[in-house]
Amino acid sequence: MTVQDIRAFNRFYTNVIGALDYSRHLYAPFTLTESRVLYELAHSPRTDAADLRAELSLDAGYLSRILNRFEQDGLVERAPSERDPRRRQVTLTVRGRETAALLAERADESVGALLATVPEADRPRLAEALHTVRTILSEDSEDSEDNRRARPEDVVLREPGPGDLGWIVQRNAALYAAEYDFNADYEGLVARIVADFAEDHDPHLERVWIAELDGRAVGCVMCVRDDAPGAARLRLLLVEPDARGLRIGDQLVAAVVEFARGVGYRDLVLWTNDILGAARRIYQRHGFVLTAEKPHRSFGQDLVGQDWRLDLHEPQ
Repeated sequence: MTVQDIRAFNRFYTNVIGALDYSRHLYAPFTLTESRVLYELAHSPRTDAADLRAELSLDAGYLSRILNRFEQDGLVERAPSERDPRRRQVTLTVRGRETAALLAERADESVGALLATVPEADRPRLAEALHTVRTILSEDSEDSEDNRRARPEDVVLREPGPGDLGWIVQRNAALYAAEYDFNADYEGLVARIVADFAEDHDPHLERVWIAELDGRAVGCVMCVRDDAPGAARLRLLLVEPDARGLRIGDQLVAAVVEFARGVGYRDLVLWTNDILGAARRIYQRHGFVLTAEKPHRSFGQDLVGQDWRLDLHEPQ
C-alpha cells in the first residue's frame, strides 16, 4: 500500500459518486460542502456553529459564509446557544428541513442507481469492503466517524437477505463462544432453529429481523410459532458488541412484540439463561415476566434456564 494507491482510489471514487460536479449530479444549487452542512443540521437539530466547524473541519470564515447564505435563503435560523450564550445555535427552518429531505432523497436515488449495477451476490462483499476501509482508517480513534455519529435512529431493521440466515448462525456461535465459552453444541442448536425457519415458515405469522448500521448487519431476532396454541416465541436475540449502547436490542424486541400483537398472538414467550443479564433487562423493560427457571448443563456450561412470558392482551 502506497500513497499513490490511496490517491488513485480517491480519484476513482470521486468520479463514481460525481463529487466533482455534485450540484449538477443531484440537480441542486448547493456544493458538496453546503449539502453536508445541511445534512449535519438535519441530523443534529441542536447544533451550534462551533460544533459544525469541528465536525466538518471547516474554516470558520468559510462556514460563516455558508450559514449567511442559508439564513438569507430562509433555510436556517441562528440564536444564542442554550448551552453557552457566547455560541450561536443553528437550526433548520421548515424550508431548510424540506430542502435537506429532498437532497437526501436524491442522494438515495443516485446511490441506489449505482448499487443497481452491482450484482446481488457481490453486494455483501462490497458492504464489507466499505466497512473495512472505514474501520481501518479510523482505528484506535475516539473521534472516529462511527463513534461520533452512531445513533439509535441510524439503525435500520429489515428482512433477511441472501446470506443473512447463515450470518445469524455464525455470529451466534462466535459471540457465545467468545463471551460465555459455549461449545459447538450451541452452534448446532442455532443452526437447527435457523434451518427450520428457512425450510418451513409462515411469512404471515413468523419473521426474522436484521438490524443494520451503516450497511452492516449488527443484530438479529426471530419470531416463530410456539407449540402452545396462540403463542409466539422470540428467539436468537443478538447484538454485535461494537454496536451495543444504541438500544438495538430494544428495537428488535419491540419489533417482535408489535408484530406478534398485530397478527393476533395471545402470548409471546422466550427461553434464556440467567447469565444473559443485558438481554433479561431488555425483556423486563418490554413487560416480560419470569415464569420458571431450572438449572441445566448445556453447551459445556452449568446454567440456569429461564422461561419468560408476555401477555399480549394486556393494555399497553
